[in-house]
Amino acid sequence: MNNNSKIYIAGHLGLVGSSILRKLEANGYSNLITRTRSELDLTNQSSVAEFFTQEKPEYVFLAAAKVGGIYANNHYRADFIYQNLQIQNNIIHQSYLNSVKKLLFLGSSCIYPKNAPQPLKEDSLLTGELEYTNEPYAIAKIAGIKMCESYNLQYGTNFISVMPTNLYGPNDNFDLENSHVLPAMIRKIYLAKLLDEGNYEGIAKNLDLNLDALDINELNNSLSNYGINKTNNQTVLKLWGSGTPYREFLHVDDMADACVFVMNSIDFNDLSKNMKDIKNTHINIGTGVDLTIKDLALIIKEQVGFQGEIEFDVTKPDGTPKKLQDVSKLQSLGWEHKIDLKDGIRDTIKWYLEDK
Repeated sequence: MNNNSKIYIAGHLGLVGSSILRKLEANGYSNLITRTRSELDLTNQSSVAEFFTQEKPEYVFLAAAKVGGIYANNHYRADFIYQNLQIQNNIIHQSYLNSVKKLLFLGSSCIYPKNAPQPLKEDSLLTGELEYTNEPYAIAKIAGIKMCESYNLQYGTNFISVMPTNLYGPNDNFDLENSHVLPAMIRKIYLAKLLDEGNYEGIAKNLDLNLDALDINELNNSLSNYGINKTNNQTVLKLWGSGTPYREFLHVDDMADACVFVMNSIDFNDLSKNMKDIKNTHINIGTGVDLTIKDLALIIKEQVGFQGEIEFDVTKPDGTPKKLQDVSKLQSLGWEHKIDLKDGIRDTIKWYLEDK
């Protein structure tokens, strides 16, 4: 890419897309194309076709997706598989039809089998059973990987897939029911802190409840629905699962940096050379370091300043026991992460509170 290249960022308002947009702007790229959901429905085949025919982007970052945590993935299974397949099918196919020079497809580490050997290597794809709670989303992302590979092999396109680990950072979704684990923890622990301090006005504001009709019982009931309770001057936050699963986290600005690096420096031929059967050409993007959900909660608790207790509800699902990615392929290609987890969490908390 050069600074005048016509670049389309699909999903530019989301966590990853917004960070890619910021990164490109900071690096001097000036011919950037974006569309909001109201301007372009990416699940609509004819609308996407018309957009590509009119705009003719040279490069495409496919960061648009329907995403969520365990609850959302497990309860809206049809939405997750249908919408993600529609979005990626439309964009990848139109990129081929309109001679896009290069496309970067963003997948997810949930593509790997639940019990695959750790750390997760790219070659583990399709070697075992997926985690049930996010199986529809994972299958959609696997289809995207195979679609990119297949178009490259049949049509000579240059479509590359990258698989980020768990991402976090500015512009994340902090919804109490449908967000991923780290932003959900930040918001719940912050609310628990407010309860511990007796700051009901702050709680009402955070939950978008009517300050003029402030009802303490209503606020307490709302908090209790999310595992936040205060009894005998003791505030306790109960989080889902056992706290024992291990997870890896990458700051979204590191992810954006990696995406721009891959787009500028790596081609499909670099990933497929010397392969007898060309497959698993996708690239893991992560830190190569993980920690338990409990340890994550303790880091956030310290950063937020919550003085109460955190417990875990073992009746709720844990998801995959461990999900650490092998990032040796990307490191061998010349990229490593830069942002420390504690620093990244502190900055994310700061962003969230300023946004509030």
